[in-house]
Amino acid sequence: MVIRITYFVHGTTTDNEQGLSSGWSDVGLSELGVRQSKELGPLTEDRHFDVVFTSDLKRAVESAKLTWGDKYKIIPDARLRECNYGDLNGKPSEMVEPMQERSITTPMPGGESYEMVKERVAGFLADLKRDYDGKSVAIVAHKAPQLALDMLLKGMTWEEAFAADWRKKGKWQPGWEYTLG
Repeated sequence: MVIRITYFVHGTTTDNEQGLSSGWSDVGLSELGVRQSKELGPLTEDRHFDVVFTSDLKRAVESAKLTWGDKYKIIPDARLRECNYGDLNGKPSEMVEPMQERSITTPMPGGESYEMVKERVAGFLADLKRDYDGKSVAIVAHKAPQLALDMLLKGMTWEEAFAADWRKKGKWQPGWEYTLG
């Protein structure tokens, strides 16, 4: 059996609007992010999820709650957090983003590498396979876990995942589909 995963990114945050890369900083949604999250509900009303997992950071939890309310069980999981930028959490994106692709195996100063994120996400997927086989799952989280899914479930390299990242192309969509077999 397979697990159908639909991946959603959290709404715009106050940090996003200020050009900051939050990382593990626990920032909330901006007014735009609240509106985006509420508007996602009707865009997904034709889908059914057995459960919704989110990062445990409030921007992801808030997004899920605003999108679906109490329609689904929402389970926060720290393994779905953004990459820990360490000393760079909450710093200007113009400083952090160029370092991301150079931090695939070398951790950010005082933080973690993208390989470390991939290990977290792989552990999450192993538990998902054990406990939700044959189910349809939604995930609301961040950039790094999504890129890790591209690697783990679509066979991309980190370089390919970064190059194909929708954020670079401005191609947001209401969910990305993955299959865990």
